[in-house]
Amino acid sequence: MAAWRTRQFEYQWLRALAEDYADFLHTTRDGLVFAARALNIELSPQTRDELVGAYTELGVWSDIPSALKALRESGLALSIVSNMTQPLLDDGLRRAGLSDAIDVVLSTDVVRSFKPSPRAYQLGVDALQLRREEILFVPFAGWDAAGAKAFGHPTYWVNRLHSPMEEWGPAPDGIGRDMRDLLTFLGVARV
Repeated sequence: MAAWRTRQFEYQWLRALAEDYADFLHTTRDGLVFAARALNIELSPQTRDELVGAYTELGVWSDIPSALKALRESGLALSIVSNMTQPLLDDGLRRAGLSDAIDVVLSTDVVRSFKPSPRAYQLGVDALQLRREEILFVPFAGWDAAGAKAFGHPTYWVNRLHSPMEEWGPAPDGIGRDMRDLLTFLGVARV
């Protein structure tokens, strides 16, 4: 799994740098095929498709719904900028019952690139019509926190996996284990 996930992101970053775009599921599939080959694992087309298909069934962390509700009730506008395609994002939010919890859902597919490309982070600036300094970016991945901070966003890294800090990029403005820690950081009452 680690080899797959690493190569999935590496292929997205390589494609962004080379300006040779392929969407999230394509790069995810390519990463899986490479990881299987690298580990000498036989991977049938059916198994490959089933594994990649798991990305169409992802759930949300248990603290997300109540945290989004508390953030909404505090008056904050909420947005997502994701490397996933728009249909994957919309379907995932619908399945989680969170379609109405997010004001703006943005896929980097629109700019045919991936985070941490500045073009990806610019999507939120343009959609929300705010300056980058006015948007708190709250990623799950350390590399995404570094990319957003380098772009100019204040950042709060939800470091659920207790990963070490990235060696590249400025440090986030805050770090926590989950969304409850974010609420504390923002001074937002829990619901």
